This record gives sequence, C-alpha cells and structure tokens, in this order.
Amino acid sequence: MITYNELYDALRKERYSEQLQPIPKLFIKEVSAYLKDKKEIANKDDDNFSDTILKTKKQFENSISIFKELILRRKKKILELAFIAAETGISKRDFENMLLIEKEAFDEIMKALEKKDKKIEELLKGKETENKPQNKMIVFIEDTDPILDLEGNEIGPFKKGDIANLAEEVATILIGDKKADSVDED
Repeated sequence: MITYNELYDALRKERYSEQLQPIPKLFIKEVSAYLKDKKEIANKDDDNFSDTILKTKKQFENSISIFKELILRRKKKILELAFIAAETGISKRDFENMLLIEKEAFDEIMKALEKKDKKIEELLKGKETENKPQNKMIVFIEDTDPILDLEGNEIGPFKKGDIANLAEEVATILIGDKKADSVDED
C-alpha cells in the first residue's frame, strides 16, 4: 500500500517537472486503499488515541488535497501533450508515463482535435459542413404572442391554426408549452 510520504513525493515530482512523471500502474487503487484505511482510523471514537486520531484525520484531509492536486497537474500535462501532438503529429512523448485511464483520455482528446481540424479544413476548401439548425413544421393550437427565434429576431404573432416551419429547438419549446403540435411529414 502507498504511504503519505510516497503520495506527497509523487506530487512534488509532478510539480517540479515539465514532463509527466511515472507513477505505478495501480496508483489510484493504492491511493483508494490508503484513503479508506485512514478514514476508518479517523472515524474511530477511541479516547485513548485521540492525538493519533487527530493526526490521522489531518493526514487524511491532506492526502485528499494532495491527490486532487496531483491529478489536476497530470490532466494539464496531458492536455498540453495532446495539443502538441495535434500540431506536430508526434504523440509518443511521455505516453509510457500515463496510466491506462490517462491514455484513454489522451486518445479521446486527440480524436476530438482531429475531427475539428478536418471540419476546419473542409470549410477552408469551401465545403459546407457546419451544422445548420434543423427546422420543424408545427401547427399552433392557440393564439401566441410574438416570440424570439435562435438569432434573437422576433417572429409572430401566431393565430390558432397557423402553420410555421421553425427551428427545431423553438418548435420543441412551443410543443412542450402546449401552444403547438408537430405536423407529421409523411
């Protein structure tokens, strides 16, 4: 099991290095077991060990803070690595120092960045790939005062029986408010 000093040492190394630092593959499980153990000791109601219990409570609280800061620093480094890899095409640096869950996050970030880069490239080539809002045909079932569309423009008023082709988000709201029904397009 991991100790408080090992946990603190892992944070210290992560703090003072630009590279992602190696940590054991089962690090998170070990920290979980360590925190569970400290929590059990801290929750005991034994007056004979009150100084020990107080010290353990403080160590438990500090351990949580240390772990959170360690994970935050690692996340920042992984995001930076993903950004560099997306720009340069080189992604092997520090990859061996990542935990499995960090590798999965890195891969997902890379996929998202690549997807956005492809969309930007298509737009630059003149291809329309931007998602245009979908419209929905509705019929008003009651008189409705003017409303704002997605761009903030006023549309309406509408009378009972009027049919309109509105942005899907606006139509969904009107249908939810029982002011309109969907027109089935067969």
